[in-house]
Amino acid sequence: MLGIGNLLMNDDAAGVRVVQSLAEKYRFPPDVKVMDGGTLGLDLLPHLEGVDRLLVIDAVETGAAAGTIVRLNGEDIPLALATKVSPHQMGLKDLLLVADLQGHSPPLMVLWGVQPESIEMDIEMSPAVAEAVPVLELKVLEELAGWGIQAERIPLTPTA
Repeated sequence: MLGIGNLLMNDDAAGVRVVQSLAEKYRFPPDVKVMDGGTLGLDLLPHLEGVDRLLVIDAVETGAAAGTIVRLNGEDIPLALATKVSPHQMGLKDLLLVADLQGHSPPLMVLWGVQPESIEMDIEMSPAVAEAVPVLELKVLEELAGWGIQAERIPLTPTA
């Protein structure tokens, strides 16, 4: 599971926020890697070697209303990235292309995304995207469950 985005560019942070939240709330089986890919682009290439299934979470330009959640798979993913939301997405598109050229493209790829409202220098997400993040988390958990991967909720510990 790979969250992509820039935490300093409001709605672009959605993918990273989702994986950070899931990593805080859930334990995953040892063969599931939860990764904050940030804006690393091609630097993520070694992490795709030997991966059978890749679940990416990101802000995606769909032309829909802000906060709209979308699921893309296979060949639809590079097509969706043709319209860049932010500079990091060219890195993600390049990453998937180079992985494919090197024979390391995961056979199963799914992208869960959210339509951003704003990609400006700001650490706060827009209300529409902030409200979509918990729904996106549930969609990601459902996707993983469909793959036979069960996340175990970490019990909340009371604070003093």
